Amino acid sequence: MADSERGVIRNRGYATQIRDFSGLRFGNITPTDVDGLIEYKGKGYVLIEIKYQGVQLPPGQRLALERLCDDLQRTKPTLLIIAVHDSDGDIDVAKTLVAEYRFKRKWRTRDGTIRELIRAFLGHLDAPW
Repeated sequence: MADSERGVIRNRGYATQIRDFSGLRFGNITPTDVDGLIEYKGKGYVLIEIKYQGVQLPPGQRLALERLCDDLQRTKPTLLIIAVHDSDGDIDVAKTLVAEYRFKRKWRTRDGTIRELIRAFLGHLDAPW
């Protein structure tokens, strides 16, 4: 696969299929998803969740992602980004705006795009100690 094809949706039909998790209910817990995951050179992780502008992250999903981020942080630097978009069509994830992010067990805010925040984080991971 050419580098220019990496990350591009190759099969729109599969990408638009709805996943029904209703049969996986355990008490009041059902599965959640993560919109994006980057494992960077064995040095750290980036978790990405994207919501439509004005839509809140459900409390259960927020708690699950927060716990996952904190658990991963115990082994490697981990960044969890909650971003927003207002597109009715395809979403250019790199250009979505950061609503908040979690790093080192704390929620923080920052203006800018996902791409800008991830570049800063990866730069930190690549910096000599």
